[in-house]
Amino acid sequence: MRTLDLGRVCVVAAFALLAGCATFHDLPLNNGHGPQHVADIKVPASSMPTPALRAYPFDPANGLDVTEVAMLAIANDPQLKLERDKAGVAHAQAYAAGLLPDPQVNYSRDFPTGNQPGTTVAFNEGLSFDLGSLVTRSARVKSARAGAREVDLNLLWSEWQTIAQARTLFDRVYFLRKQVARLQRERAALAPVQGAVTQALHAGDLTYEVAGAGLNAASDVSNQLGNAERQLNLAEHDLHDLLGLDASVPLHLTGAPFSVDPNQAEVQRALADMTRRRPDLLALQAGYRAQNEKLRAAILAQFPAITVGFTKARDNSNISSAGFSIGLTLPLFNGNRGNIAIERATRQQLHDAYSARLLTDRNDIQRLLADLASDRSQRKALALHAAQLDQAREAAQSNYAAGRLDWPTYLAIRASSLAADTALLTLDQDTHQAAIALDALVGNWPSATLAENNQNMSSANERKERK
Repeated sequence: MRTLDLGRVCVVAAFALLAGCATFHDLPLNNGHGPQHVADIKVPASSMPTPALRAYPFDPANGLDVTEVAMLAIANDPQLKLERDKAGVAHAQAYAAGLLPDPQVNYSRDFPTGNQPGTTVAFNEGLSFDLGSLVTRSARVKSARAGAREVDLNLLWSEWQTIAQARTLFDRVYFLRKQVARLQRERAALAPVQGAVTQALHAGDLTYEVAGAGLNAASDVSNQLGNAERQLNLAEHDLHDLLGLDASVPLHLTGAPFSVDPNQAEVQRALADMTRRRPDLLALQAGYRAQNEKLRAAILAQFPAITVGFTKARDNSNISSAGFSIGLTLPLFNGNRGNIAIERATRQQLHDAYSARLLTDRNDIQRLLADLASDRSQRKALALHAAQLDQAREAAQSNYAAGRLDWPTYLAIRASSLAADTALLTLDQDTHQAAIALDALVGNWPSATLAENNQNMSSANERKERK
């Protein structure tokens, strides 16, 4: 039987392989405009990162409460979309790490020149394969899969952080709207007093020195109102950006802000299993495992790389030959020792970074718990003080209207009441933000089943990579 020409076989194989190659498809850029209506955005509950959000019905028709704002942010935040794209790249890299290297085929022909009798066309053909890549393949695949797992967990952590950011911005808008409304009421109440003071000043009944208190009171409230409105505009702008909405879309927020009030025992239970629930800590663990495998692969790569091949040739005198080739790298000067040192130092860096993160977060949790206790204790006294000043303000308003109270005293009482009310609103906002930060650091509390969900997610991703 005549032996098939390796060149013809290569041509046929090349055409067969090209039939299964990937093809290019253009991806046009969009115009960058966000959705014009909240109802246009699909928020699938099954894609939410926590059990509480997956069980919550999303209905923007009656406004967005703090949970719906968090769900909308998860579904439409532009930065999260970039994080998901990064996860796609990591899974593609894990897939690429599992692919075997292609064998190498070479073929050459040598044509004799001149009129030389008894000569023929010479050729040389060969097939080779790098066996060295098989030695490190297992470690490289494990490292890539652990790296993809790390990216998935970092994505989940980013989603948790987005939830916390959505809650924080909801609270900021909520309390700033209350503060603006309170200052608007105060400005409206001071308008008659300011008018009376201005009229008396023009009539010569008051000097500028005496009238200054009345004029400054209204000016101070107007300045406070302007600052509060600017802060509110900024908070609403930030919330639009987080939700991926056009700035013209109105934000109809409803309901109360997010709050959590754990006791010391609950925090201690949360700290005990925090490393098994928090995505960022699980991601650091996965990254450490990935680096372990990189170090293992670097150590395996120090052994000589072997390339084997088979050759067939015919010279111009029509003498044919067949044989094999072996290529061996001699680890005399390099031996991959530099890469081993780099991977070992990187592993130590990740080891220490994990310990430092744990220590910092545990201390931050204890600090936030103490801050919450202090804020709630302070609020009792401040709320009582504000309520007493509100009563004094109402009484002063009645007496001033009846002519039984002079306007400097009336303005002083109103100023004290306004200061207490704004201080109470600021304290409430700070308390809620501390509660949000504590909830994010603790990791959704021990009752959450996120460790199980993360494991399921990892198994699904590994099945996807094997496919």
